[in-house]
Amino acid sequence: MRSLEESLKESSTPHRHLCPRQVLGARMALHASELFTLDIPRDDKRLLVIAETDGCTVDGLIAATGCRVGSRTLRILDFGKVAATFIDTSAETSIRVVPSTQARTLAFEYASSARNRWEAMLFGYQVMPAEELFVVQQVQLDTSLSHLISRAGRKAICELCEEEIINGREVLKYDAILCRACAGKRYYHDVAHARLPQEDVGIITSGEL
Repeated sequence: MRSLEESLKESSTPHRHLCPRQVLGARMALHASELFTLDIPRDDKRLLVIAETDGCTVDGLIAATGCRVGSRTLRILDFGKVAATFIDTSAETSIRVVPSTQARTLAFEYASSARNRWEAMLFGYQVMPAEELFVVQQVQLDTSLSHLISRAGRKAICELCEEEIINGREVLKYDAILCRACAGKRYYHDVAHARLPQEDVGIITSGEL
């Protein structure tokens, strides 16, 4: 098991500094691993992490868990929240970990020598008991785990744009195999054409997560 100190050292290296959100990311991961009794960091696909923000928090999550976008064990669903859901893909259990609403205030009690609020969070978050720092929810995914993980190696061709779709992310709509963009769920528009209203097809993809 990698220690908090080791996780924070790895997380801070690319930044050349350490910040409170990196601490939260690393500690969320370590707390989840204790609740799952699952060793981290991992070099397999047993643990899947869904982060609800990007940025420094994710760096802490990566350093502690070993989960990465490239290994398809980390997904980003940007709700703008310093929170993450940890999924034990073997046991098919999920927990969501989010900082307590009182965490910032309580941090001063554990970092009395801090010169300012930022330092209080930086140092306080490292030593606060997890039970005071976090709120943990047992959650159930709204998308099946098999669909969320998807099928590596699977390929299809969109019948409209003719672009390749990998990992089982095609959409069947109007009896046609479509990519999500052509099915109405896109994040861009072609400047050479008029922008059309987009329809939410209501599924989660690896691109979103």
